[in-house]
Amino acid sequence: MTTAKTPLHKVEGTGSSHSGTGHFWHQRVSAVALIPLSLWFLYAMLGLAGTSEVSALQYLAHPWNALLMGAFVLFSLYHAYLGLQVVIDDYIHTAGMKILLLLVRLLAVLLVGGVSLFAIIRIAAL
Repeated sequence: MTTAKTPLHKVEGTGSSHSGTGHFWHQRVSAVALIPLSLWFLYAMLGLAGTSEVSALQYLAHPWNALLMGAFVLFSLYHAYLGLQVVIDDYIHTAGMKILLLLVRLLAVLLVGGVSLFAIIRIAAL
């Protein structure tokens, strides 16, 4: 019995989506990276609870804290980006709406990421 797969697909081992399990692994790796970053974020926020804005800015002005906050923001946004793609692919069935929502998702992640990283860099540069 012959299959409908081309020789290239047989060699690459990809399925009908042409991407294999890349999306799955990216989502799992970002989730694993978020575990220690989320624990650090929780520790930092509990430590800053009840303090002034000045002490929060001083805390984020430290290079390691700024770096960890930037990593937390980037990994969180990337993980949300991947998760929203799955939700849109699964629950939106019209092609036009799917394309629109995927573009809105991309623009939102880029906007939030850009503004967040800009703010972190500005705070760390003080």
